[in-house]
Amino acid sequence: MKPVVHSPFVRSFYFWVGIISTLAYRIVVVLTHVDPIWLKISWYIGTVGFILYFAHRYQISELRSNLIKENKLSEKVNNISELSSEDKEAIGYIFTTLQSTKEKWNYIFIFVCSALALIAGLYLDVIVKYLGK
Repeated sequence: MKPVVHSPFVRSFYFWVGIISTLAYRIVVVLTHVDPIWLKISWYIGTVGFILYFAHRYQISELRSNLIKENKLSEKVNNISELSSEDKEAIGYIFTTLQSTKEKWNYIFIFVCSALALIAGLYLDVIVKYLGK
């Protein structure tokens, strides 16, 4: 598998999606005292943004982990004589943490919770409120 680095536009897009989603969720507390429509808009922006952001982060994490495994990079680093034992330990740490399943499960959990919240929100806001009358 040959990895392809995303364009600066794509990287900026996901960066800003993460920032805007986080801000949208944090401002919900303030918006509960303003107007319910702004509260819902902010909540939907945050939820959809988190779905996009964490799905992307999971894909990146999976790609990195697969590259390390498929290319046997952990084993190969140990055979490079120019690296000191500290260098090899540092790279080993980086490879191990890049393959962390806890990180992936965190992304999956946030993605699933956000998706379920979005479905519930749409159901309550559209189906029950407008179509259930």
